[in-house]
Amino acid sequence: MALIFPNRSRSFDEARKGVRFTGYDGMFEVRFLVEEAALGSAVTPSSSEAAYLNAFDAARSAIQEAASRVYQHRRGNNFTLTAADFR
Repeated sequence: MALIFPNRSRSFDEARKGVRFTGYDGMFEVRFLVEEAALGSAVTPSSSEAAYLNAFDAARSAIQEAASRVYQHRRGNNFTLTAADFR
């Protein structure tokens, strides 16, 4: 079954400096964290929560594509997307 993203919600993770979101493979929830560096130059360690979420929203399609590729290579339920996952 393919990974899908029916829920557009995302949340800022202040401790990890990234954005969390979920995908689903059938009935299984798959959690993702996009690291700050993967969000590009739009965010820095001193950026606001809103800046992180706006950067995520601007790159949502690319982020979901990267998440799907990572998930296909190593099935699991918890992933961290780094800048390397977008190359």
